Amino acid sequence: MAYRVAVVGATGAVGREVLKTLAERGFPVGEAVALAQGRTVGAEVSFGEAAVLKVRDLDRFDFAGMDLALFSAGAAVSAAHAPRAAAAGCLVIDSTPRFRMEPGVPLVVPEVNPQAIAKRPRKGIVANPDGAAIQMVMALKPLHDIAKVRRVVVATYESVSGAGKEAMDELWSQTRGVFVNDPPAPEQFTKPIAFNVIPHIDAFMEDGATREEWTMAVETRKILDPDIQVMATCVRVPVMIGHAEAVHAEFERPITERQAREVLRAAPGVTLLDARDDGGYATPIEIAGEDAVFVSRLRRDPTVPNGLAFWCVADNLRKGAALNAVQIAEAMHANGTLGTRLAGILPASEG
Repeated sequence: MAYRVAVVGATGAVGREVLKTLAERGFPVGEAVALAQGRTVGAEVSFGEAAVLKVRDLDRFDFAGMDLALFSAGAAVSAAHAPRAAAAGCLVIDSTPRFRMEPGVPLVVPEVNPQAIAKRPRKGIVANPDGAAIQMVMALKPLHDIAKVRRVVVATYESVSGAGKEAMDELWSQTRGVFVNDPPAPEQFTKPIAFNVIPHIDAFMEDGATREEWTMAVETRKILDPDIQVMATCVRVPVMIGHAEAVHAEFERPITERQAREVLRAAPGVTLLDARDDGGYATPIEIAGEDAVFVSRLRRDPTVPNGLAFWCVADNLRKGAALNAVQIAEAMHANGTLGTRLAGILPASEG
């Protein structure tokens, strides 16, 4: 069966990656529609090696007859348009924060909790998790299956592409400006990002955590296990693509390095790259464009009972966004829940 597929936010970094990923993986697309708003309407985007799509106006687009819509145009856009797409019978996979913690909306990493999409959600919306949360639960899942994670302390080192194309442009222009002694003032970040690190991603909350740090905790619990405690410090770094994380996990029972290595080697979507010598670990620059979550620096954490520490890296535009969204669609195609149009879809704001 071939599907009619709309990509919302098609001119953005994630939207372009979604189109690329759909084509590369041979997803059964009968018709592809690229959607955006504002000045990018009318622009052209590539779909596969030969096809070019002219971007259509999201505000005027009728989703009736579409099977699938992949949203990555920001939370406000999803809030306005994802419910109307779902109401038209189109399955929505939303890569923004808007619906992730909403009751009745599955939050899915197919290698971790495919049972969440065993049936089509009544609201017609599936949420794609935060990119930093995706790669952490991918690495934790095989370990959790054999020893059960109790607590995680994580520091993230997140690339500027996680904040969008404008943030990538700011890093580039500031880096260039440093060398001519005329760096532009920050616009996308609170402080200069070139040659700097900023321990601040998203808004601050009352307890002093940022929303990204809160997200790491609540999304891990929703996807993997509601009893896991997570303490996160999230940092923006001057890297174009690829998030990295230093993870310290405490388990309910003993787990050896050997056991951890065995299950990580066998885990789908995870690559263990961990040689204890110079360069025997993954870094963002070398995994850009790769699909896997790479785990390195695996070792015992002697400061807590049953502790392990590791480093994990992933391309946040691929597995952290576009690839995971397409894999959700693939899983629903495989289990027969994609293309099953529902009448009387619940509005996304209802429980």
